Amino acid sequence: MAEFSPKLKEALSLVQKPGRYTGGEPGCTYKDNKANVDVRMAFCFPDTYEIGMSFLGEKILYELLNRHENWWCERAFMPWVDMKEQMERLHIPLYCLESKDPLTDFDIVGFSLEYELCYTNILAMLDLAGIPLRAADRDERWPLIISGGPCVCNAEPMADFFDIMQLGEGEQMLQDICATVEAGKKAGWNKDRLLFELSKIPGVYVPSFYDVTYLPDGRVESIKPNRPGVPERVTKAIVKDMDSFVPPENFVVPMVGAVQDRACVEVLRGCVRGCRFCQAGQLYRPFRERSPKLISESARVLCRNTGYDELSLSSLSTSDHSRLEDILDELNSWAETDHVSLSLPSLRVDNFSQSLVEKTTKVRKSGLTFAAEAGTQRLRDVINKNVTWDQIERGCRIAFAEGYTSVKLYFMMGLPTETLEDIKGIADTAQQVVDLYYSMEHPKGKGVQVTISVACFVPKPDTPFQFCAQDRRETLREKQKYLLSCVHSRKIKVNYHDSATSVLEGVFAKGDRRMGRVIETAYHNGAFFDTWEEFFSYDRWLEAFAACGLDPDFYNYRALGLDEVTPWSHLDVGVTHAHLVREYQKALQAQTTQPCNRQCSACGANKLLGGPCFDYSKNSL
Repeated sequence: MAEFSPKLKEALSLVQKPGRYTGGEPGCTYKDNKANVDVRMAFCFPDTYEIGMSFLGEKILYELLNRHENWWCERAFMPWVDMKEQMERLHIPLYCLESKDPLTDFDIVGFSLEYELCYTNILAMLDLAGIPLRAADRDERWPLIISGGPCVCNAEPMADFFDIMQLGEGEQMLQDICATVEAGKKAGWNKDRLLFELSKIPGVYVPSFYDVTYLPDGRVESIKPNRPGVPERVTKAIVKDMDSFVPPENFVVPMVGAVQDRACVEVLRGCVRGCRFCQAGQLYRPFRERSPKLISESARVLCRNTGYDELSLSSLSTSDHSRLEDILDELNSWAETDHVSLSLPSLRVDNFSQSLVEKTTKVRKSGLTFAAEAGTQRLRDVINKNVTWDQIERGCRIAFAEGYTSVKLYFMMGLPTETLEDIKGIADTAQQVVDLYYSMEHPKGKGVQVTISVACFVPKPDTPFQFCAQDRRETLREKQKYLLSCVHSRKIKVNYHDSATSVLEGVFAKGDRRMGRVIETAYHNGAFFDTWEEFFSYDRWLEAFAACGLDPDFYNYRALGLDEVTPWSHLDVGVTHAHLVREYQKALQAQTTQPCNRQCSACGANKLLGGPCFDYSKNSL
């Protein structure tokens, strides 16, 4: 492990949590940079250590890249305010935890775009590293600045700051990028040649190779390549066979408690449900599963290597794995003996069962959360949730019979076609759960606690609701007040999100390339850590929009035309425009669509596999 410089020692002595910045955790990878490393990558997460160390994608790619003998992947996180101040005072550039080398020493500096409100943190990290913010201001003397993650599905708001952006899944794509960078270093390519070679990799988007034109009313007219040999549309990269990549078996174990500090194995990718509000459910199509044996073997090695005694089975929809019972049987063959508890963080209420409870509570019982999303059946049909009250009641009845005395219910507010009756339905649903508990036999003197968490709905690209306008901030506030007035029991706790951050999230979710000026202006005016309530300033963002001559209402308070060119129209995530239009029109009529393992909805994602996603001659559920 690299030694600390005197300046770094001084900084660490003055900050609240120095363990965020020291490195040296169990599971770190160290290599001889001078003798054996041809490509160095800094994997940067634009939030605090505790949040970044909870991100499974970083763990997957960190281990995958470091398996290459001559590549070295290290980690960097956004320093908290106290450390940022010390680094600026002492002129300490942002560095990676393993080597303590500044980001400017690396060949590749990669950022994960997980959430729109982290965009200013990316600029802050580049600034702390002494790297020019805009790609146009960096030649081959600077590291290649790249990004990946779900927000790349609409890359345009951050396009000016990145040399390349990765659309889709990174396991193979990032290895191909590193191999191309290695070849370019050895051949002496300039930056333009390197970018052109990188643009040939499936899923790689080079923003500078595309020009955007606008109509007089501000809508996008076209997004076209500005040189030959560049694809008209960039198609996302996927891992066709999940068993072809072994899950990580040796996490870096945090020195400072991470938000999600446990062993984690991804059991499947994609989702069969087709919820019309859910961007992840569209972006990660098609549905692909890992085999129970590989999941169990990798999980056991991971728990033994790290010492974790809790294992989470991660996915968008874990209980939809066609062999979930087999997975749990495989895991329970050793988990109880090894004192490892199992958790399923993404259970669906319609396939929740007593068997699942029994097989996941052998060591300890964790919390229970169901996502109802809407308070009335009509609105659940609009969003294609395909969940009924009878299924919610059945799930809660099983939970209460198994000794649970608290349940969390997730809902959204501001959904398309929503009325106040639907808002009241949220409170009514929670009250029905409370009444159900007391109608059953329960521990004497033991009450029930029902927590309802209500998020503000944000229309996202590549979903059937991308065409919808977002509820105005004032409307959301009125709905929040009305919901509180509908709750009459102390057994029900209500949590809801700040509507201001949701409004800004909506603007950037559907924003175009002109948003880069706004983000940069807001950053220079003091915006960073916008995901943290104590630092977020809505007025500062409004001032940045005004300074750039752009109206934020144009992006999120305006319905998109069904034939409108969007800022993400040149980025193909596999789901066709025709499918999104079809689902949007069905939503307006409150018509549901079957899960795609029951009936194909012709979304188009099967083209990424080169064949059908499911064998419909069998009953998959």
